[in-house]
Amino acid sequence: MAVSLSSPAHLLAFLPYSSSRNPNCSFTHRNFAFRRTGGRKFLGLIVAASSNSEIAYEKSTKFVTFLGKGGSGKTTAAVFAAQHYAKAGFSTCLVTHSQDLEAEYLLNQRIGTDPTACSDNLSAVRLETTKMLLTPLKRLKEADAHVNMTQGVLEGIVGEELGVLPGMDSIFSVFALERFVGFLGIKPQSNILKDKFDVVVYDGISTEETLRMISAANNARLYVRYLRNIAEKTDFGRLAGPSLLRLVDEAAGLSGSSSSFNGKLSSEIWDSLQRVLERGASAFADPQKFGCYIMADPYNPISVNTALRYWGCAIQAGANILGAFGIASHQSSIELVESAKKSFSPLPFAWIPNLSKYSSVDWNMILSESQSKDARNLLYLPAEKAKNVVSSVKFDSAKRCITLFMPGFDKSEIKLYQYRGGLELLVEAGDQRRVIALPREIQGKVGGAKFTDRTLVVTMRQ
Repeated sequence: MAVSLSSPAHLLAFLPYSSSRNPNCSFTHRNFAFRRTGGRKFLGLIVAASSNSEIAYEKSTKFVTFLGKGGSGKTTAAVFAAQHYAKAGFSTCLVTHSQDLEAEYLLNQRIGTDPTACSDNLSAVRLETTKMLLTPLKRLKEADAHVNMTQGVLEGIVGEELGVLPGMDSIFSVFALERFVGFLGIKPQSNILKDKFDVVVYDGISTEETLRMISAANNARLYVRYLRNIAEKTDFGRLAGPSLLRLVDEAAGLSGSSSSFNGKLSSEIWDSLQRVLERGASAFADPQKFGCYIMADPYNPISVNTALRYWGCAIQAGANILGAFGIASHQSSIELVESAKKSFSPLPFAWIPNLSKYSSVDWNMILSESQSKDARNLLYLPAEKAKNVVSSVKFDSAKRCITLFMPGFDKSEIKLYQYRGGLELLVEAGDQRRVIALPREIQGKVGGAKFTDRTLVVTMRQ
């Protein structure tokens, strides 16, 4: 069934990285030494309180990124955020996947393909796909040597000869970010990445590719379910499935040990893969692990409307937008600030200083300026602000309706689908699809839908 149509977003507060309420406090050398160890201990307490020790690895790093139209200031915001967290005493890595040199200018530092120390607590790295594809190929060869699936054919492939094809940048950037962040919960080999960062700030290829990355784990679960059916219910799947599964398990390290696949049932490997994807999807939906912000140029209506649309797309992808930023200029006024706040309500809004006006960037001065205070507070988002935000999906059992907050979309762009007897509602908008599991009390077929003020209300009938 398809219906063509045209709760504020679920924005749980981003836990502060520091026990200090004032991000503009001075940082002495002694403070840095204390915060370097104290920050990790503080995050360790969060991990211990929120999960068991088996999957603690993937919860030890915060992942922060920015979405917005080209030229809205995403790179500036990413460098500002990285400097902010580093000055707060947390081991921070800025990851950029572009040949654009703006990040190097703002850091006054050359950025290489390995993490390079820029200042106390701050490193930076540039992802280059030609180099990134070597590591997965090496692991695949090692896995094949154990499984002996290709009988040594993979050994004849030389990684340095391979060029980059369309789409490979996005795929390998996910592999690289997994090494830094660990959102899938796969423990890396000890020689892959020696340092574990408290915060990773990502300046991606484009907003569209970042949205694909956010939704990848959630979307992949459906593909895994179908592939599992093929593997278990067809002759070809029963013949080739076990070897392919063991190759994937060994290469990806799903089970955490290079020899763990020995004697392992195919069903156990499928279950392991499903758990990995579930961890990845839940990580992007958790504001304590993933901080996602939108960027807009408040002087440009197109930039503002595009940011609003990306807000809706992020919700569709399964993420929570925690706030909105704009780059300040000499034209800033009270009226413009209020207009921006109104456009992005209920999101908090803050200005980031315009760094182009500086001949040389002095981050100590920039971060201590009063103009930076609101932006730094927004990056902290103290936990007590959680009570001021609500979910992007609301269920009303009494009225048998679902309320969806969908900013940036017109009603004509929204389509609703239902399969499997009305147990789920599939929502399509902004080149993204998400499946909403319906509570038992309101399961059934769509009876009607109304779109007003960025909110879609769907009424169900039995």
